[in-house]
Amino acid sequence: MNNMAFQKSFARHLVMHFVNTTAVLLALSLTATAQSKQPSLSGHVVDQNNAAVNDARITLQQTDTGIERITMTDANGAFTFQHLTQGEYHLRVIGAGFSSASQTLALSTGDDRNVDFTLQAGPLAEEVVVTSALITGTPETLQHIPGSVEIINQKLLETSRSFTSSEALRKVAGVQVRDEEGFGLRPNIGIRGLNPTRSSKVLLLEDGLPLTYAPYGDNASYYHPPIDRFESIEVLKGSGQILYGPTTVGGVVNYVTPNPPIEPSGFVMGTFGSRDYFNGHLNYGGTWRNTGLLFDYTRKQGAGSRENTHFGLNDFNFKSVSTLGAKQALTLKFNHYGEDSNVTYSGLTEAEYRESPRQNPFKNDSFYGDRYGASAAHAYVFNSNAVLTTNFYGAYFRRHWWRQSSNSNQRPNRLRTLSGGDPDCTGIADLNTTCGNEGRLRQYHFLGAEPRLHVTHQLFNVRNEADFGLRVHFETQQRRQENGDSPTSRSGLLVENNERRNQAYSGFAQNRFIFGEWTITPGIRLEHVKYERTNRLANAGRGVFGRTNLTQIVPGLGVSYTPTDKLTVFGGVHRGFAPPRTEDVINNTTGGVVELDPELSWNYELGLRSTPYAGVKLEATFFRMDYENQIVAASLAGGVGSQLTNGGETLHQGAEVAGRVDTGAIFKSRHNVYVRGAYTFLPDARFTGVRFSSVGGFNRTSITGNRLPYASDHTLNAIIGYSHPSGIDALMEANYVSEQYADDLNTIQPTADGQRGLIPKYTVWNATLNYNVERLRTTFFVTVKNVFDHTYIVDRTRGILPSSPRLVQGGLKYRF
Repeated sequence: MNNMAFQKSFARHLVMHFVNTTAVLLALSLTATAQSKQPSLSGHVVDQNNAAVNDARITLQQTDTGIERITMTDANGAFTFQHLTQGEYHLRVIGAGFSSASQTLALSTGDDRNVDFTLQAGPLAEEVVVTSALITGTPETLQHIPGSVEIINQKLLETSRSFTSSEALRKVAGVQVRDEEGFGLRPNIGIRGLNPTRSSKVLLLEDGLPLTYAPYGDNASYYHPPIDRFESIEVLKGSGQILYGPTTVGGVVNYVTPNPPIEPSGFVMGTFGSRDYFNGHLNYGGTWRNTGLLFDYTRKQGAGSRENTHFGLNDFNFKSVSTLGAKQALTLKFNHYGEDSNVTYSGLTEAEYRESPRQNPFKNDSFYGDRYGASAAHAYVFNSNAVLTTNFYGAYFRRHWWRQSSNSNQRPNRLRTLSGGDPDCTGIADLNTTCGNEGRLRQYHFLGAEPRLHVTHQLFNVRNEADFGLRVHFETQQRRQENGDSPTSRSGLLVENNERRNQAYSGFAQNRFIFGEWTITPGIRLEHVKYERTNRLANAGRGVFGRTNLTQIVPGLGVSYTPTDKLTVFGGVHRGFAPPRTEDVINNTTGGVVELDPELSWNYELGLRSTPYAGVKLEATFFRMDYENQIVAASLAGGVGSQLTNGGETLHQGAEVAGRVDTGAIFKSRHNVYVRGAYTFLPDARFTGVRFSSVGGFNRTSITGNRLPYASDHTLNAIIGYSHPSGIDALMEANYVSEQYADDLNTIQPTADGQRGLIPKYTVWNATLNYNVERLRTTFFVTVKNVFDHTYIVDRTRGILPSSPRLVQGGLKYRF
């Protein structure tokens, strides 16, 4: 039996064994509690004067499964939870105008427990700051959001042992993430068929603030924090995007960092694995008097998906939350990310891939990166109907990428026959001896301020919730290239010296009209962006300078209908907008203005969110993105053959379905079999109107009706797992991506340089086992990524990039 046949047979037997085992466990879960009385929990919530606190929000979370139940206190301050299962629970109480309170308790079979809370008058501003990092708000406000929303919570991140943000985001319907180096440091995120290269069509935020280093002038992602820093991820794809910006074409991805805990606590986690993998993570924090502090540090290192690649990074994050009296609170945050990696930029030619798919001829290429970020968020509560939150933020990012090739047509990039070549570089035989290299040296700075006012009012005698905001944002790009004269040079002859500046001024207003079960949400955003570009080497060293600006209005309208607390139907339309890059709108040689429009689209959604039963969640959305002008930008990241153009019309439309089922909640059992899925069907992702190819040499070839590159018809993420009362949690996960085209010509046969040709479909399996030993306050885990060690093509933009090989990782997390 050959290796492929063995893998298929082994996979079939493993899946069947897992399904059969799951069926037995499911049967056990139905009968495990049938003969015993189920515990219950009730209590009262009062204030310091022993007066009942009504409408307090009570959250009960079962520790080992992560399943939550939520209720509100009645007019007498009473609450009740019936039909529980034995185990440990965390109970939290939040009342408007009071400090929150919580308690951890264990329930046994037959328990009828009573727990009372006395809430202390507390600063509302503290709760405002805690939730200001979220773009989806509280569970109560989620039902009014007129668009598709998905949240990857901490429980899912931990049980699946997500290795990278790419792996985590694949769990979201509508999101397609393309791998690059196997370590998730420069993810390529696409939404609903948009090109994922450098995540440039997606707005990336951290705690609601810009994460990319130049969101107005170059919305590319060469920096991405490790997934270990975050406790959850929010993905918003509807008309609610206009509250953020500037990019509103695809969706918003918001990474949420944890807040300081109430009681001093922390954890230390160590993970070891194949391919020299190590991950050390230390976290500690607590609240002392009126200030909470949190310190978080991660060291991560290991080999990449190809030979001669190795990554090392350090990530430090500090956060403090302080209450300043009853009406004010202040959150401060500082982080530093440092990376020192041995990694190339170029992909493989077709011949190289067939010879050895994981080879990397450029062993001397390296990437150095440093990023410092800081922010301050001040909350002021005027009264219970008006809250002003003011954010100040800034970051500095430096990256030096020294390399001997930027794409598969450069073998290497300093051949003496090329313009600016190295006289001592006669061919690939000289690669590691006398051939020089190129240093792409970049520095980015940005600063910004953004006040946001949230007001509840009674305009037209109906309940209204209004949000208003302004933003002023400044960013600078310093871009240099130096050509070295050896494979290991880290300095050289200066051949590019460019400065690019942007000033952006924006404002937005959105109002929710709440008519009982109906919510109508109109909104508008205004963006004004100034561009400046200086080429210091042009004009015989005298330099050239150019400037331009653009103004764009971005409207949106959303409607939601919530007939019960178990169902929300939503629909919306909004203007998609993405500003062009500074380098694309100002000519580098003359400083003249290039007539390039911003990306514009009309985006439509119709869908529903439902929790029909305890333990069942479902969201389904139909979407349509109608582009007037989708820009195809020329860049090394986008492939050497591409040319800059006003891309013209494209159409994206399809459907998404996501859901989760927990049998433990359905059948009131501590034995929980759970199934989670996220599926995207994208039948239409095509060029419309009169369109011609952007591939060099094919500029007069019509591509009208062709499918967009890197837009799969089908993507699926499916998880099936089982959690046992003893603390064991096991799951299997499958990721399926259907075939994709790598260019706008929809080329089937691969070209010699590997940059064009069909990318075949693939399925990747992951498996994870966790064992939480509560008495030791320790969780042991083992995870396998790409269980069957499947090798496939993930990208062709700069030549062929292979998938990550099988990764086996294990470790423990100790809580203190």
